[in-house]
Amino acid sequence: MEILSDPQVWLAFVTLTALEIVLGIDNIIFIAILVARLPKELQPRGRSIGLGLAMFTRIALLLSITWIMRLSNDLFTVLDQGISGRDLILIGGGLFLLAKSTMEIHSSLEGEGEEHEQNGKGSASFISIVTQIAIIDIVFSLDSVITAVGMADDVEVMIAAVVAAVAVMMFMAGPISNFVDRHPTIKVLALSFLIMIGTALIGEGVGFHIPKGYVYFAMAFSVAVEMLNIRVRKKLDAKPVKLRKQIEE
Repeated sequence: MEILSDPQVWLAFVTLTALEIVLGIDNIIFIAILVARLPKELQPRGRSIGLGLAMFTRIALLLSITWIMRLSNDLFTVLDQGISGRDLILIGGGLFLLAKSTMEIHSSLEGEGEEHEQNGKGSASFISIVTQIAIIDIVFSLDSVITAVGMADDVEVMIAAVVAAVAVMMFMAGPISNFVDRHPTIKVLALSFLIMIGTALIGEGVGFHIPKGYVYFAMAFSVAVEMLNIRVRKKLDAKPVKLRKQIEE
């Protein structure tokens, strides 16, 4: 119980929770876009399972801190640049995001039309969506776990911060998903963010560090501009164009 009376512990908990929420924004965007391809009745369940996987992945990694620290050791060298296990995960995750986001943009603009959706063929497989969420959760978890290890000394504080952050993200995920689904330009913008994040992950993996502040500023600025566009379109009573759905056999 002594840990609960230490103000430094509470300060670390609050700060770490806030950082975990910020670092989880890209995860929410990815989950929102994937879950939008599920039938309406399955979307809340998909979001909950996706964020639940994110929480358990982070906790599992926190309980494997020794293994996480070993991931920083170089496995081999390419052009005088050491490549570690963490780098390989970041590069792989970045490539996955680039490929997935590009395919999502393509299918949204040139995918199957509404007649397929009306025939019941527009719904993605629940298992395939959850699997994709689980894969990318591992990549997104690395940053948050490394941040947690660097900010707090007690594993209990780290786990409590992760649970609190995921609880907030679960509360935010529904409104964010609905908003993205209602505004097609926001969905394309969010996919563009994922391309940018994927590029940053690959850069991080090959030793080129892109400060997160630059990425978050670009995202915030783009969203602010699009909010103005949405407001103007609303005043003009202009209906947004409908994006197409990707079909999974």
